[in-house]
Amino acid sequence: MRTPLRSLSRRDFLRATAVGGSVGALHLGGFAQQGGPRADEQAAPRSDTGAEFITPDTQSAIDRGLGLLAQSQSADGSFGDRISGATAGITGLSGLALLGAGNQPGRGKYGRNASRVVDYVTGLVTGTNPGFLSDNQFGRIGNQPSAMYSHGFAGLFLAEVCGMLPDVQRQKKVRAVLEKATAFAVAAQNAEGGWRYEPNAPFADVSVTVAMMMALRAARNAGVFVRKDVVRRGAKYIRDCQLTDGGFSYFKGNGPSAFARSAAAVVGLYSASVPEDEKVNSAAIERGLRYLQQFMPNRQFNQRELPPAHYYYGQYYAALAMWSAGGDYWRTWFPAIRDELLGRARASGGTWTDTYHGPAYATAMSLIVLQLPNNYLPILQK
Repeated sequence: MRTPLRSLSRRDFLRATAVGGSVGALHLGGFAQQGGPRADEQAAPRSDTGAEFITPDTQSAIDRGLGLLAQSQSADGSFGDRISGATAGITGLSGLALLGAGNQPGRGKYGRNASRVVDYVTGLVTGTNPGFLSDNQFGRIGNQPSAMYSHGFAGLFLAEVCGMLPDVQRQKKVRAVLEKATAFAVAAQNAEGGWRYEPNAPFADVSVTVAMMMALRAARNAGVFVRKDVVRRGAKYIRDCQLTDGGFSYFKGNGPSAFARSAAAVVGLYSASVPEDEKVNSAAIERGLRYLQQFMPNRQFNQRELPPAHYYYGQYYAALAMWSAGGDYWRTWFPAIRDELLGRARASGGTWTDTYHGPAYATAMSLIVLQLPNNYLPILQK
């Protein structure tokens, strides 16, 4: 019988890897190598994380995806595609996918790749670009400029990896860049309380705001000071985007609800974690979760519900939302999205790809979702 995955705090996680020197030591009971219940058996997870849902087929797909992702890394440590080029955002997401397998800079099968991601992201901050984690201010996820997206995803990676570097000087550099990046994010918050594609835009949108809220939460978890009012204003902007059906509009007071942005909004509210707002945030989260349940994976979406360009984005945030909710939300959602992602990989010859954003983006997003039961990312640890 498989041993359930033990919950690890950030401190436990870092101590275990630093002392053991082996990523494999964290795979308690070897759940990735042994069989688990099929999704159609409706067996309840034997652990808080549902680690037993990582079946042999799932682990094989994860291993293949990690290998392909590592092979696609550029010499400078970045990830991207031929359409948009290297982007800080896709590089940050790819780094999170590597961390999600237990790799750390200099440790694990892909430790060198993770280390190169650190070097690339920290190298984006220069004397003329203090604190801005974007590729010459042209970070892209999609067909329009989205520098603050890049800053958010790259900042999230930097906060997650902070404390994992064995070299003292490199750790100091990561910490210094993270503090600058966090200060930049705080300064970029606009009058509405949220964020938009570019710093200090006249109005915000819920999607970029969520990316920034996650980055700020991770930075706070890593010990970087963030004023409470910054977080509260961001959470209020997200709540103000919620509609009567429980879903969220893209702009405050403008537009219909939709799956992908609603999934993101729920995660953004989970990221707030401000005691004074716990009641109002919890109520909005619960309404949002009920809205999301109608979009259970393995069903047909129409273009309005989930445009192809938003598929991996939506499933990434929906999985994070259900992971945070836990209980039956997670027990039912994860096997469904796991099987859907495995089916997509099989249909594409064993890989994930995305016409709009490239294979590195699709692979990173898929791997983050499939590896959530590993419980390795500090911001999501249970």
